[in-house]
Amino acid sequence: MNKELRRVSVATLAMFLALFVSTSVIQVFAVDELQADDRNVRTLYASYSAERGPILVGNSPIAESVRVDDEYEFLRTYPEPFPYAHVTGYFTLNQGVTGVESAFNDFLTGTANEQFLDQLSAIVTGQSPRGAAVELTIDPVVQQAAYEAMGDLTGSIVAIEPATGRILALVSTPSYDPNRLSSHSTSQVLEVYDELLSAEGDPLINRAISGDLYAPGSVFKLVVTAAALDSGAFDADDDFPNPASLTLPLSSSIVTNSNNGTCGSGDTATLETALRLSCNIPFAELGRELGEQTLADYTTAFGFGTAHEIPLTATPSTFPEGMDEAQLMLSSFGQYDVRVTPLQVAMVSAAIANGGNLMQPTLLERIVAPDLATIDAPEPVLLSQPIARSTATELTALMVDGVANGAASNARIEGVDVAGKTGTAENGVTEPYTLWFTGFAPADNPQVAIAVVIEDGGGQGQSAFGNQIAAPIAKRVLEAVLSR
Repeated sequence: MNKELRRVSVATLAMFLALFVSTSVIQVFAVDELQADDRNVRTLYASYSAERGPILVGNSPIAESVRVDDEYEFLRTYPEPFPYAHVTGYFTLNQGVTGVESAFNDFLTGTANEQFLDQLSAIVTGQSPRGAAVELTIDPVVQQAAYEAMGDLTGSIVAIEPATGRILALVSTPSYDPNRLSSHSTSQVLEVYDELLSAEGDPLINRAISGDLYAPGSVFKLVVTAAALDSGAFDADDDFPNPASLTLPLSSSIVTNSNNGTCGSGDTATLETALRLSCNIPFAELGRELGEQTLADYTTAFGFGTAHEIPLTATPSTFPEGMDEAQLMLSSFGQYDVRVTPLQVAMVSAAIANGGNLMQPTLLERIVAPDLATIDAPEPVLLSQPIARSTATELTALMVDGVANGAASNARIEGVDVAGKTGTAENGVTEPYTLWFTGFAPADNPQVAIAVVIEDGGGQGQSAFGNQIAAPIAKRVLEAVLSR
């Protein structure tokens, strides 16, 4: 009998130990995963019953929680929905969280580790839990100017302060109203979400950092020129053959310049002329001579291949690998399989503007506790040094010439030296062009670097160019920054 009792006792003890271990695993190791699970109704209710902190731009809320008379207690509202929708994202009932709402969810709900003492104080005092405020780097004047400049066009604008990486504007169009997704009616949220998913122009996509990436076209020539000058392999006055057309090696494909003629009037064209007039053929020859590895190294240094956290996660821009000679030549003026986000293109200009130093782009200015104490105020972070200062200085002069006397003329601002580059990317034989402008101003003391992309040829198919549509839009945003 004693033997049987011992067996039962051992078995009972083993079951208690197993229960203890499993409970500990759940409570200690799996707690974060379980709290983040969309199926966790308790977490969902708790997140709504807490006064979620505001998202601030220029000390004004672009997302805030207002008290309502239902079981959720608070309703998330967005006072200026359309200009900021792709920045704030949305906070929905059973349909997920996106944008800044998602990236800083722990702070906004007051559950971040850095807010533990605040949580403890709330328990002791019996106060209702409150989240922290998240203050963004976005400048409201610049953001509004960018949104208005886009009008009914489809595309994106990103503006960055070169010396710090602070993002001053991030706009994606078409936009949407996140207030329609903050309803406490699950059926209504699902109906609106399905409507937006099927809407023309895919308004839920943040084109600044994600979605189907763009062929950069001629704005990629900045990276190629930077590689040529910085590597020491070429100077700006080096000459290249100047035919009106070029048949690619082992191919029947023909490359032409945008004017379907030569790059200037001579038998040869310099690198300076090719960049100023945005000629494709000299850059095809330049890329072939530089080689895939050199170009790959410089694209990586400029940030290609990295999922940048701003803290929203950006889709990595790509430079193709294992190309044959023809593909390399096409890639050298931003075609073939080169794909970029507007954020990445703005980062290239920002690095040139900042003397070759590329700063980590960020949306976060600071996080402020309910008692107004600063929880976090990150310092600027140097991401990389893709080119030497001397290269950046030389490239800046070439870009200024491109605006003053070249293919980016519609970005001129009276009394200000603007450094810029346009792009008109091809997307197939019959598909509309993608139109670009990137650059910075003032050239001698840069306050802002910008990238503008317009889809569908700006409604003009293959008839419009970057200088016609993207450059004037960039000009409006640059002027908004300079007039602050």
